[in-house]
Amino acid sequence: MNEVLLRMEGIQKSFPGVQALNNVKFEIHKGEVHALLGENGAGKSTLMKILAGVYIKDAGDIHFLGQPVEIHNPRAAQGLGIGIIHQELNLMQHLTAAQNVFIGREPKKWFGTVLDEKKLNAETQKLFDMLKLQLDPRVRVMDLVVAKQQMIEIVKALSHDSKLLIMDEPTAALNDAEIEELFRIIRHLKEQGVGIVYISHRMDEIKKIADRVTVMRDGTYIDTVRAADVELEQIITMMVGRQLDEMVRPEAKIASDQVLLEVRNLNRGRAIKNVSFQVRKGEILGFAGLMGAGRTEVARAVFGADPFETGEIFVAGQKVTIQQPQDAVKHGIGYLSEDRKRFGLAIGMDVETNVVLATLSRFCGFFGIVKTKGTRETADDFVTRLSIKTPSISQQVKFLSGGNQQKVIIAKWLCRNSEILIFDEPTRGIDVGAKFEIYKLLTRLAEEGKTVVMISSELPEVVRLCHRVLVMCEGRITGELAGNDITQENIMKLATARETVNT
Repeated sequence: MNEVLLRMEGIQKSFPGVQALNNVKFEIHKGEVHALLGENGAGKSTLMKILAGVYIKDAGDIHFLGQPVEIHNPRAAQGLGIGIIHQELNLMQHLTAAQNVFIGREPKKWFGTVLDEKKLNAETQKLFDMLKLQLDPRVRVMDLVVAKQQMIEIVKALSHDSKLLIMDEPTAALNDAEIEELFRIIRHLKEQGVGIVYISHRMDEIKKIADRVTVMRDGTYIDTVRAADVELEQIITMMVGRQLDEMVRPEAKIASDQVLLEVRNLNRGRAIKNVSFQVRKGEILGFAGLMGAGRTEVARAVFGADPFETGEIFVAGQKVTIQQPQDAVKHGIGYLSEDRKRFGLAIGMDVETNVVLATLSRFCGFFGIVKTKGTRETADDFVTRLSIKTPSISQQVKFLSGGNQQKVIIAKWLCRNSEILIFDEPTRGIDVGAKFEIYKLLTRLAEEGKTVVMISSELPEVVRLCHRVLVMCEGRITGELAGNDITQENIMKLATARETVNT
C-alpha cells in the first residue's frame, strides 16, 4: 500500500469573489481508503472536482502513477482511470443495469449497427461476479433500492478500469445492512489495489473503513493522519478549528402546556396508520424510526404536500382544513423538506429572494412592484440573526454550504412568522460544525416559543435535542419517550416493534 497512486500539490482554485482552494495538497496510495474530511465549504468537493475534470485548477501540479498529468475534462479523468460516484446518483432510471454500466460504449454486432444485448449483459455480469453482487444485469434501475443503484454506479466506474474511485457521501441514504455491504465492496476493491477517496460527514464510519484521514478547512490543507492513531474528537477539532465541548446539550426546559399542533387519527393507506400526537408551544418533538417507517409521510400529510384519507388537524385548538401547502402556510406551519435543494430553495436565485419568497406579497406595492428596500433590509436582518455565512445577500444560494442553505430555508419560514416548524432531516449532508449551529438554532427557536417537529435518522441528535420522541414502525407510532428514557437503545427497540409498546 506504499506505492503512491496520486499526488496533488499547490492546488489553487478561485471563483468570483471566493478563494476556494489555497495551496492544497493531497496524496493517496494504491489499495488505500483515504478519508477526505472538512466542513461544508472547506474545499474538499472542489478539490475532487478538479481531480475528476469537472473544474480546471488555476495552479498546482497533479501526478498520477508517477507521471505529471493535466485533467481538462471528465473524459480525460476517465481515461486515466479516475472515477467519481456522486452523492446524487447519475443513472438513467428507465434503462437496465447493464445499459447504465456501458452507456455510450455498448457492444454492437452486424458491423456496428445493432446493440449486442447478450454480450452487454454478459460483460456486466462479469463485473457483478467480480464484486460478488447478487444483481441481474437486465433489471431496470428504477426497480432497485438506492443501495443497489449505488452498486451499479461503482460497477460503471470500474468498467472504465478505474484505479482511483472518489466516493462522495456514499452512505447518506443507506441503512446499516446496506452500509456493511458497501464496506465489503470497498474492502474488496482495496485488495485489488484500487485507491478510494472517501468523503463522509458520518464520523463513526471513518475508524471502520479509512486507512488515513486528510482534513481541510476554509480551502486550505490542515493535516493528514493515520485513522488508527487519532481520536474522532481530534479530527473534529481539526475540521472546525475549535473545541465543540461547550455545545453539550443543556437541560431541557419544561415546555408550555399550550398545545399548538394536534393530529388525530391520521391515515393514508399502508404509509400512515392511525397516527395521533400533540406538540406544545416551545417544545421540540422528535420523530424517529427506520427508513420507510412513515415519518416523512406524516409530515408531508400535515403540511398538505400529500393527501390523507382520514384524520383531523388542529392548530392552537382550532380544527383546520389542510389540503395543500398554501393552507398549512396560512395556518402558520412551515416545512423544511429533507430534499432542501428540490423542495426548499430556489437554488438559482439569491439569498435575498429565497428569504422573502414565502412572504413576497408583503413587500409588493402598487401594480405588484416589489419594494426592494424592504426585502434587502429583511434579508440582511435574517443573515445577521441566523449567522448565515454568505458574501452578500446577492449571492446565489447554490454557492452556499449545506448548513447555510438550511439556515436560508429557516429564515424563509421565520420571515413568514411560522409558529410551527417541521424539520425533516435538518442536518442531512451537513458537516459537524454546522450541525452544532443548527442544534443551537433549533433550541433557540423552541426557547422563543416556536413549536418544532423534528424528523431525524441520526439518533444522537434526537437524544440531544428533543423534549419528547415519538417512534414509528411501518406507519404506526409504536411508543413515546421523554426525559431520561430518550436513549438510542430505547428508540431502536421501538423502531423495530411492529405493535405499540407501553413505555
